[in-house]
Amino acid sequence: MTWSEMQPLLSQACWDTLYMVGWSTVIAVVGGLPLGVLLVLTDRGGLLQNVIANKVIGQIVNVARSMPFIILMVALMGFTRSITGTTIGREAAIVPLAIGAIPFFARLVETAVREVDGGLVEAVQSMGGNTWTVVRKVLVPESLPSLIASTTTTIVALIGYSAMAGTVGAGGLGDIAIRYGYQRFETQLMWITVAILAVVISLIQFAGDLAARSLHSRGGQRGPAPKLRLLKAATADTKTV
Repeated sequence: MTWSEMQPLLSQACWDTLYMVGWSTVIAVVGGLPLGVLLVLTDRGGLLQNVIANKVIGQIVNVARSMPFIILMVALMGFTRSITGTTIGREAAIVPLAIGAIPFFARLVETAVREVDGGLVEAVQSMGGNTWTVVRKVLVPESLPSLIASTTTTIVALIGYSAMAGTVGAGGLGDIAIRYGYQRFETQLMWITVAILAVVISLIQFAGDLAARSLHSRGGQRGPAPKLRLLKAATADTKTV
């Protein structure tokens, strides 16, 4: 197969992969962020302590995370068909990709939020800040560098999942590698897809690490100023309630 024949296939496959991963990441962040915060809030000593709810949510997350993606994708075929009307193609692949990524991202969020200084939480509470104020003004802003790093990790994992989704006709670079590289013995094309995936993952990891380091160093350079602003903002919120 010549490059002129491979180029349109690879271009479409790259777009399909970015499309699937992009939408899956958005859904995973929207679903996983509140779930991860909730795991922290309902834990022992949390602002919404509820041991039973925490155990139930944690168990559901653990079961979902432990399921291999290829099995999850097959198990969700009926659900995927009810939403998208089909079980093949990039739109159909977004459903299992997102569902598989939500618990994965939620655990990363939980770890990131637990690293927040408890003194800030207590200070905001002492000023009359409610749970929503603590989450909005302290937990999420203070854990933002770690959340950026967690999002990067999730995107990289989703790229790998999307390649596996290609085995069942989801499209993307994984589909090209299987359909042409393996089934038609186009070894050159297969290795090109591997190289493209490696480059894309490296760029995403670099961008994510750069953003996380930038936010972290910016907070360190400001010293105690961010904490003062948080406390003032929390005070302003409680006064307006």
